[in-house]
Amino acid sequence: MEKVAFIINPFSAKKNYQPFLNELKIKIDSPLYYVSESIAGTDEFIKTHFDHVDIFVAIGGDGTISTVAQNLILTDKVLAIFPAGSGNGFSNETRFSKNLDQLLEKIKSGKSRKIDTFTVNGRLSINVSGTGFDGKVVKEFEKTSRGFKNYIKVSLKTFFNYKPIKVKFFDEKYKQYNGKYLMLNIANTRQFGNNAYIAPKASKSDGLVDMVLVKKFPLTYSALFAFRMFTKRLKDDEYVTYLPVSEISFKVNTKNWHLDGEFNKIKSPIHVKVQPSSLNILI
Repeated sequence: MEKVAFIINPFSAKKNYQPFLNELKIKIDSPLYYVSESIAGTDEFIKTHFDHVDIFVAIGGDGTISTVAQNLILTDKVLAIFPAGSGNGFSNETRFSKNLDQLLEKIKSGKSRKIDTFTVNGRLSINVSGTGFDGKVVKEFEKTSRGFKNYIKVSLKTFFNYKPIKVKFFDEKYKQYNGKYLMLNIANTRQFGNNAYIAPKASKSDGLVDMVLVKKFPLTYSALFAFRMFTKRLKDDEYVTYLPVSEISFKVNTKNWHLDGEFNKIKSPIHVKVQPSSLNILI
């Protein structure tokens, strides 16, 4: 286990990481770990141990995982995950569970495979990022104590008051999609988290992301939309459009984005680009 490092986000999992750490110390003699104080601290820890560690384990949610992954892009180092976030979309999609024994077995086998990532104006995303309604939801959600119930409450409150965003594409073949939307998402995997599948056909290893354009829909459609999203049945219809792309540029009249569930301010014009086979994931 001397070639494995564990990076813990102490603010994930309702700030209760101690049980994980206690179990880790029981099952591994003197594990190499870091309880992160900041993104800069995480970056420095990885940099310090980069040459003699093969597998970096992120303990946290999608934001934590993305922070660790940022340091491993286009290298032979391997990312592993112990999910401890509120949604755990990326860990769900890469089949990591909250079972330390299973994780240690995977580490022992050492098998990995490369998957795609993408950037939004140069900023890394590994799972799903977006703007519009869900960007606003993430901004408001971060003011709460998190949790799925709070996410639903914030989503409902935001939906009724939210004005659609305006999107304008630069490429001629996409100009037919210029218009107003409730939200725009870029999906490298299928789900936001909590098994909410915004892009059921997305693949993290096909060199493409699914751009999901969702028009503001009436209340009568909301139950169907939710049903389809949680049963992997969302598809193109009068309110939802899917555009598989490897690279795309556009303008949008908001700076509010979320990157893997973390709120970000990003100014237009927006340039999205896939980085094929850029991240090694433990399997």
